[in-house]
Amino acid sequence: MRYGPVMVRRTDTRQRMLDTAADLFQTQGYHATGLTQLTTAGGAPKGSLYFHFPGGKEQLATEAVRLSSERTGALLEAILEDAPDPATGIDRVVDALAGFLTGSDFQRGCPLATVALDAAAASEPIREACADGYSSWHTIFTDHFAGQGLPAERADELATIVLAAIEGGLLLARTRRDLAPLRAVATHLHTTLDREFT
Repeated sequence: MRYGPVMVRRTDTRQRMLDTAADLFQTQGYHATGLTQLTTAGGAPKGSLYFHFPGGKEQLATEAVRLSSERTGALLEAILEDAPDPATGIDRVVDALAGFLTGSDFQRGCPLATVALDAAAASEPIREACADGYSSWHTIFTDHFAGQGLPAERADELATIVLAAIEGGLLLARTRRDLAPLRAVATHLHTTLDREFT
C-alpha cells in the first residue's frame, strides 16, 4: 500500500509534525521513535497524529522520508549546478554532508539510511519511499554527469558508484564519529571524476 495525497488541509501543525518526524527518524530510527515523542516534539496535541495521518506512524514515516529525500535532492541539484566541474561538485556535496554530521554531533547522516535499515524490511510503503528517494538522487547525479558529456550508460554507472560510495562513507563516519572515511571517499571520487571528465 502506498500512501498518496491526504485530503486534509495542510496546516502548520501537520507540517511541524512532518519536519519533526523527518528529524527524529533520521537521528533515532523508526522503531526508537514513539508516537508520544513525535507529537510532543512537534508541539501537536495528542490524538492529532491520526487526524493528519490516518495511516498512523507508518504514513507519517513514509511522508517524512519523501520530504527528506526531496529536500536533499534540491540541495544536491543546487550544489552541482553551482560547481565549475563534476569533481568540485562532488567535493562540495561531501563537504555539505560532513557539515551536517559534525554540526549534529554525528547524529545526522543520510536522511534515508537510518529508516531504510530500521523499517524498510517490515513496511512496503516505507521501503518504497526510501527506494524512490535513492532513485531520485541517482537520477540527479546521472543527469548531471550526462549533461557534462558522459554517455548515458556511463553516467548511470558512475552515478551508482558515487551514490554508493558517499552512502558508505557517511555510515562509516557516523559509526566511527570521525570524518576520515568520508574524506577518503571524497578524495577517491575526485580522482575518478577528474579522469572521467578530462
